[in-house]
Amino acid sequence: MSSSAAAEPAFGMPWEGGNHTGNGRSAGSRAEQIMARAQQLTQPLLRAAVDTLPDELALMAGYHLGWRDPHGIAVTAEPGKGLRPALVLAAARAAGCPPEVVLHGAAAVELVHNFTLIHDDVMDGDTVLRGRPTVWRVWAVEDAILAGDALHGLAIWTLAAAPVAALSGIARLEDAVIELCLGQHHDCVFETSDDVTLQECLQTLRHKGSALLGCACALGALAAAAPADMVEAMDRFGRELGIAFQLVDDLMGIWGDPARTGKPAGSDLLRHKRSLPVVAALESPTAAGREFADLYCSGEPLDGPALAHAADLIARAGGRDWARTESARHVRAAKACIAGYRGAHDLMELADSVVQRDR
Repeated sequence: MSSSAAAEPAFGMPWEGGNHTGNGRSAGSRAEQIMARAQQLTQPLLRAAVDTLPDELALMAGYHLGWRDPHGIAVTAEPGKGLRPALVLAAARAAGCPPEVVLHGAAAVELVHNFTLIHDDVMDGDTVLRGRPTVWRVWAVEDAILAGDALHGLAIWTLAAAPVAALSGIARLEDAVIELCLGQHHDCVFETSDDVTLQECLQTLRHKGSALLGCACALGALAAAAPADMVEAMDRFGRELGIAFQLVDDLMGIWGDPARTGKPAGSDLLRHKRSLPVVAALESPTAAGREFADLYCSGEPLDGPALAHAADLIARAGGRDWARTESARHVRAAKACIAGYRGAHDLMELADSVVQRDR
């Protein structure tokens, strides 16, 4: 472990290097423009879909998506990143397809993503998302589950109306949902296990963290009637990117700025979550790794100084550097999957943005 890592504050930015502005965003980020454009293009379909829901479900869905307050009054809350619809559109562009052909796929992927967020918040007991109380905290666990189910239904309804590749797109999306469920099952099992290996966590991540990003890229290629080898290359690209994305998420779950992440400082440590940097530190043969294992496995609550000390031990045990290195490696692997496609510039920009973000 480098001396520079030991000298870093316990709760600082989870990456190093890169061209960033003072707020943690890349200066003049092309990726942000791509994601903002994707959100702008998919918003009408998303809103139209949510408006078809019964009032009670539409209220919860609109609240979760940042459009409404709990009383139904229109607000402008922190939106999601828009990465998944951006990937659909960028993959279609790489295959020579205009965005209007793939908007249904982009909206469907975003609806599925948000359905999983609502359910994840319930299962993880998270009380804050994007700086606001989660749906289950505002209403109830039962209602949150139903709101998530409704978004899933809307995703299929939306994709069924796609101008091209509707049936193949639905099959692909539902395969991804099943894979997500398998990954979430393993993730929940690991939460109560004291004997989880890094390889097991990575395998779970390949299901839970990668399936939907791979699907998003494949949907863009499918809508463009791309050849099968390109569809599979796009899927592999998204899956590699998904692993990198989750590794950065895990870093932010420990060292992220609450003002940017919308979650409490050290939120993953507060829940004793077996995230990848944590498991890497637990497997470390270093003195810091052994001390961290004693602290983390004791079951004692982590708050205040203990939280900062746990984060410092993970860094000293090599967990933070390992996650940084792995995220960069998987971004390189993702870009290698699409290196032969001349129209893949937007995908390349999005890949780089995964490790240059703070939320």
